[in-house]
Amino acid sequence: MQIMSIDEKYKYSALTSKIIGCAMEVHKQLGNGFQEVIYQRALAIEFSLQGIAFEREFEMPIFYKGEQIGTRRVDFFVEETVMVEIKALISLEDVHLAQAINYLEAYNMEVGLLINFGSKSLEFKRVMNKKNQSLS
Repeated sequence: MQIMSIDEKYKYSALTSKIIGCAMEVHKQLGNGFQEVIYQRALAIEFSLQGIAFEREFEMPIFYKGEQIGTRRVDFFVEETVMVEIKALISLEDVHLAQAINYLEAYNMEVGLLINFGSKSLEFKRVMNKKNQSLS
């Protein structure tokens, strides 16, 4: 498995690097062209092999002005800190990035990853909730 460099200026960079490394291994083994659920299952296996704690299809409530208005399932909730949303598209577009950022804000989480297995090379974007960043 390829190890990503860790940039300490980003919160949870060691964990997000491990997650990206697992996604790279899955993409290396499977390539592109499968449905999202296939990559989700493979990534769950890779997380387990690498000793990364996760919950798959984790249902989280969405609030509006303090009232719950619905729920949304996150593809992965990793080590109770990082949201991982996966796609299997030819390419990521701005709308997918905006969606991931909206989920972070709705869940009041700090860091997430948007990972796309559908292109020839694995695509990933680190997303941060600017409304919920500590000054540490």
